[in-house]
Amino acid sequence: AFLLLQGLETLSLRMERHCSNALTLAEYLQQHPSVSWVNYGALPDSPYHATCQKITGGKASGIISFGIKTDATGDDKAEAGRQLNEEELAKAGVSADLVRISVGIEHIDDIIADVSQALDKAVA
Repeated sequence: AFLLLQGLETLSLRMERHCSNALTLAEYLQQHPSVSWVNYGALPDSPYHATCQKITGGKASGIISFGIKTDATGDDKAEAGRQLNEEELAKAGVSADLVRISVGIEHIDDIIADVSQALDKAVA
């Protein structure tokens, strides 16, 4: 009960950090040369921006999806682990370049450094 109460007491602070970090990372990704698109409701150019502002005061969660500019569709391990074929993925709105990230509450500079390093390796 103590741990549950402690977790609930800090939930609003943690969610504030998730949302703040996600927005900063989404803005960073929009400017990154290896990223073709970014989907995050709190971004001003998002089709969901007005709804995000109205319902959550501009806090869009800690989940971002984006596309990587690359000719590769994933390594063999990623391909083997798929449960859907290309046609089923397209029907579900999942593109081959899609990356979805759950942004944590770590310092944003560390998050950006980690994502930047991963992008550099992904398009190399």
